[in-house]
Amino acid sequence: MTEKVALAFSGGLDTTVCVPLLEEEYGYDEVIGVTVDVGQPEGEFAEAEETAEALGLEVHVVDAKDEFADLCLDAVRANATYQGYPLGTALARPVIAQAILDVAIEEGCTGLAHGCTGKGNDQLRFEAVWRDSDMEVIAPVRELGLTREWEKEYAAEKDLPVEAGNEGDWSIDTNLWSRSVEGKELEEPGYVPGEEIYEWTTAPSGDTEEVEITFEEGYPTALNGEAMDPVELIETLNEKAGAYGVGRTDVMEDRMLGLKVRENYEHPAATTLLNAHEGLEALVLTKDERSFKNYVDQEWAEKGYQGLVNGPLVQALEAFVAETNERVTGTVTVRFEGGQARVVGRESPYAVYSAEAASFNTEDVTGDIEQADATGVAKYHGFQERLANRAMERAKAEAVTDGGDSDTGANEE
Repeated sequence: MTEKVALAFSGGLDTTVCVPLLEEEYGYDEVIGVTVDVGQPEGEFAEAEETAEALGLEVHVVDAKDEFADLCLDAVRANATYQGYPLGTALARPVIAQAILDVAIEEGCTGLAHGCTGKGNDQLRFEAVWRDSDMEVIAPVRELGLTREWEKEYAAEKDLPVEAGNEGDWSIDTNLWSRSVEGKELEEPGYVPGEEIYEWTTAPSGDTEEVEITFEEGYPTALNGEAMDPVELIETLNEKAGAYGVGRTDVMEDRMLGLKVRENYEHPAATTLLNAHEGLEALVLTKDERSFKNYVDQEWAEKGYQGLVNGPLVQALEAFVAETNERVTGTVTVRFEGGQARVVGRESPYAVYSAEAASFNTEDVTGDIEQADATGVAKYHGFQERLANRAMERAKAEAVTDGGDSDTGANEE
């Protein structure tokens, strides 16, 4: 029986060296590559095809952009960020892993392989999906303890077709939602990167532009009045917001394994849509809803970071997200300036807001309350705190008095 393994294949250094290693070290008769399109640049697919052809590797290309874009917009409804940046790679991995598993089943594979290291998060995200199957899961880079320097030397010895430029030094992951750059000098927290690491964003300038984003039940559906599907909307905003330097993040990130690493990200569309969505939620949700949803959003983001977006907890969290977002319908005006996407206007038929009630120029705000009604509230506000402070002051005074009497008595004796 032919033993066949499906490899998550990008054509980069890690996955390229995995091809011969799976045959030499793991004894597989046949390796097939699976490349999943979640919005990578076209050039990456061309390079992957060239690399696969040079290796004699059969590659299956799966288009999962629509599925990934839908998940990204689910993340918008949950205001999902991890330690200050939008989730990109984390959300893409379960989509990619499932697509690879589907191909592996169709092709009769007995194994699944990835090129992730033993120090990163992606190994966990891939395997959370794969280990629900009965196939062997193989991670050559992790299991053989490979370093990038060893991989480069191995590739040279085997005459493997890998790029020798920055792609060999930096680890770059690009998808529809974000672009991440790490490795080499960028691993040093004190290193200040130059503009050469950025591709999606230009250095912020004094130029500004305003756009209007339409939301329906928490999902962005149109830009400047033009209806767009999720992929088109994200791609358009990446280009438009990126031109103003929007969406750069340089963060010290805490990984799931406990390691602290330095990561650089670009995410113009994600930053814009997340800011716009939060701005609209602030208009239509009550204070209590917003407060509780902060907790729900944080839990959603944690699970999203872990690659566990299909778990029972996330399904339960999304029920609350969906309920609150039924009213997150309206338009948001966002201004791009100085590297920021700033909400400067919002409108919704569900606004929990009354200009008449909030205005300093009106008296009878709703017909049944007036300013004087707040006097009673003001008297009760802080009442317990005032009582507590007085009690503590009284107790301290009595302690001083008791101490003084005790000392006097001792002296008399």
